[in-house]
Parts: sequence; structure tokens; C-alpha cells
Amino acid sequence: MKVTETYLKDCFVIEPQVFGDERGSFLLEFNKKEFAEKTGFKGDFVLGNQSTSQYGVIRGLHLQKGEFAQTKLVRVVKGKILDVAVDARKNSETYGKVFSVELSGENNKQLLVPRGFLHGFSVLEDDTIVSYKCDNYYEPDAEDGVLYNDKDLNIDWKIPFNKIILSEKDLKLKFFYDF
Repeated sequence: MKVTETYLKDCFVIEPQVFGDERGSFLLEFNKKEFAEKTGFKGDFVLGNQSTSQYGVIRGLHLQKGEFAQTKLVRVVKGKILDVAVDARKNSETYGKVFSVELSGENNKQLLVPRGFLHGFSVLEDDTIVSYKCDNYYEPDAEDGVLYNDKDLNIDWKIPFNKIILSEKDLKLKFFYDF
């Protein structure tokens, strides 16, 4: 596996090796020992989530606060997304900085989003399936987030404004300066 740290401290792009032949392909999605050696992440993933979405959907920006903070390992099984991480750790040298990467069922890239980061994604193809592991359980009362169109973050979600699909919950999130 190829691991590249982004300009956001502790946030990594993971590229698993894909083996193919006349039967199809195989990739090792996760190896705890190698993953820890290359990223420094020594936690355990305890929760797996999967969503299916259509073109134009934006999910996020979300995080879990306090003792319920989560590290996420995100991958796309089918389709394509723009995956976005924002460093929301107040004492971090990269606080308020944004990183985005295209993840797809074809490129097999994954994004490791550390605890204390906001996370979200925009769906760039219909019937996209996103799968992600978390190192902590979900707690509804610990959920927090920032509006997708926050002017300070200035994220280009790669979706025309008139095609964006948001949940009611995501429309009610706060601005980053209020976070």
C-alpha cells in the first residue's frame, strides 16, 4: 500500500495495491499492522458505515465531539466522490485548512480522516456507494458540523449550485467561525 500524508497533519491518502488477471481484480482493503506502521494510527475500527447516493448529494461537514470523536477511513466501492477533510483541532498548525481528494471505485484511493476533523463529501456520479470505518461509536448528542458553503472554508464541491442536494439537518449547521 502507498501512503501519502496530506498537507493536513495526520490526514493520509491510502492507495492499496490492486492485483488483476483474467478473472477480475483483488485488493487488500486494510491491514492493521501495515496501516499502523505507515500512518502511525494504532486504534481499532469498531464501526462500519455505507451510504448510497445520487449525483449532487453533499453529506457534511460533520464530526463527533469530545470522547466520541472518530477517526474515519473512507473509500468508494462504486462511483465517485470528492472527499473533504477540514482540520478543526484548535491547537493544530493546520487548523481551518481544507484538503479534498477524488475517491472512486476505479482509483481505489482511501482517505484517513483523523479525530478532530470535519468530514464531508460530494457525490460526482449516480449510484455511488461510500464505505467507511470509524474507530469510535456514533453518539447523536456528540454530533456537530459546519455548513457546506462556509465562506471562510471556501470549498469547491465540484457540483453546480442548482444541482446540490442537502439534508434538512445539513442545512441547519453553523459557520466555521461559530464552531
